[in-house]
Amino acid sequence: MKHPPDLSLVLACYNEAPLFAQSVREILQVLRRSRYAFEIIFVDDKSVDETPGFIRKACARHPNVRALFHTKNCGRGRTVADGVRAAKGTVVGYVDIDLEVSPVYIPDMVSRILEAQADVVIGKRMYRSTIGSLQREIFSLGYQKLADWLIGTGGLDTETGYKFFRRKKILPILSRATHPHWFWDTEIMVYARRAGLRIAQVPVLFVRRFDKKSSVRVARDIADYLVNLWRLRGHLAKVHDL
Repeated sequence: MKHPPDLSLVLACYNEAPLFAQSVREILQVLRRSRYAFEIIFVDDKSVDETPGFIRKACARHPNVRALFHTKNCGRGRTVADGVRAAKGTVVGYVDIDLEVSPVYIPDMVSRILEAQADVVIGKRMYRSTIGSLQREIFSLGYQKLADWLIGTGGLDTETGYKFFRRKKILPILSRATHPHWFWDTEIMVYARRAGLRIAQVPVLFVRRFDKKSSVRVARDIADYLVNLWRLRGHLAKVHDL
């Protein structure tokens, strides 16, 4: 591209082979129908299946697609952050490649930032409740309330894997979010909010997929999140941010 794109979309990947082709097809359809110039940045976190090969084929096929490959597994937070740092677009964002939230919301979120309505736009997940997804929904809503009580998130859906930022505003904050795994999402939103960035939430439909193996382990993840919330609370108190 001669000029920076409007949007850099980061797709963090780890063993995504079964869903890769369909997800990329759907994302490209949405982006091509929009009025925005875009690039896609795949960041592969040392997948051990066919994902790296699929990424290389996508890069060869599409001129506005590029990739980073980790030499060791670093975690989802680190993977997304590396993609954000590599981005060239005015807006940089990421969505979960399993598309439990459809890519159809992307153009609207990009437009809100480009039209200076917000510096950060995130998807607030509205769950299509089923028996199978009820536990995940309760965990997510409970976490939102707990995080707001402990560290003041403003009730944001911090853990949504559907976030877009004005790149020049988020880059100075990026180094403050250091957790390499899922808690990175909470960190980046807390620091963005404390930096005074204007944050908007857009309702998005979340449809749980049961045709893939979830990386979420409820008991383990609840314990991990509680520990990290308490640590972040302590850190914010020390620097007089809380």
